[in-house]
Amino acid sequence: MCGRFTLTSNLDELQGRFGFLSEYTDHEPRYNIAPTQQVLTVTNDGQRRGEMMRWGLVPFWAKELKVGARMINAVGETAATKPAFRAAFKKRRCLVLADGFYEWQKDGKRRIPYYIYAKDGQTLAFAG
Repeated sequence: MCGRFTLTSNLDELQGRFGFLSEYTDHEPRYNIAPTQQVLTVTNDGQRRGEMMRWGLVPFWAKELKVGARMINAVGETAATKPAFRAAFKKRRCLVLADGFYEWQKDGKRRIPYYIYAKDGQTLAFAG
């Protein structure tokens, strides 16, 4: 996953596309979502629900929440076996909703952001 993303789709569109119920109604377009901020997710405990969660994994052994700011990426092939991700991978999964995300490319001393999104404009879901 990237370090910043956007979510600008309205709640009705998101609920229609991902089929979730939500008590969350305070949805505003967001263009620069960063680690540790609250993000809209979809969970499934027998019923799909839209929930706001803090972005970033805080491993069970962490002494401080700020560890979660650094833990926003996992390699799919090793997530089930790495100690930091293993328990969450088995039992605490969700979808993180986004319209697109930013990746940066270095050009000398400058960093140039590129916005990546689905060609058809549909909302994306990251594994969380």
